[in-house]
Amino acid sequence: MTAPLPGLTRAELGAELAGQVPPPGTRVGLLGGSFNPAHAGHREISHEALTRLGLDRVWWLVSPQNPLKSPEEMAPLAERLARAREAADDPRILVTGLETRLGSAYTADTLRALTHLLPRVNFVWLMGADNLIQVHKWQDWPQIFNSLPVAVFDRPSYSLRALSGKAARAFARYRLNDSSARHLAEARPPAWAFIRCRLNPQSATEIRARTPLQG
Repeated sequence: MTAPLPGLTRAELGAELAGQVPPPGTRVGLLGGSFNPAHAGHREISHEALTRLGLDRVWWLVSPQNPLKSPEEMAPLAERLARAREAADDPRILVTGLETRLGSAYTADTLRALTHLLPRVNFVWLMGADNLIQVHKWQDWPQIFNSLPVAVFDRPSYSLRALSGKAARAFARYRLNDSSARHLAEARPPAWAFIRCRLNPQSATEIRARTPLQG
């Protein structure tokens, strides 16, 4: 069943976005996740997106709770937001807990709400190749590709599995060539690009293993 759209006013939306409601035509990359914790790899993907896709802003959508992950493994939302803001360290990157205000547990619902609230903003969904491998496990995952252009960023050791996975095969005919990536934000979905670049192999799982959460 489709979740109802949120009834946020523009002022309420502005408060959730730290007063940075984007004007029509703005190119905004959306990087969602638990950010448990945020790290240099998230920042590097964001910088690649800003440069390679010609984006104006990147929003880190810090999820209240990933449905595929255990709550016991998750640091409190306020802690994850604070650490993400430290890790972002760039005025072009906005860290927000907007999904909590939207009441959306699933990415497909978040994108549906954002395109309803800001229909003239050019959003692009950003993800690492590791997520492309398992995105078919997400709720209503085809709707993600049908809602927004998608940029997938290479990560060490994941590219072959990602490009031969279920999602990549399902939307193979909508993949753009490398030279078109700069115009991805204006592409009509479904449209996606695989961005080959050398990125930090660091992962949140490895960081948690070194610095486990305190009970």
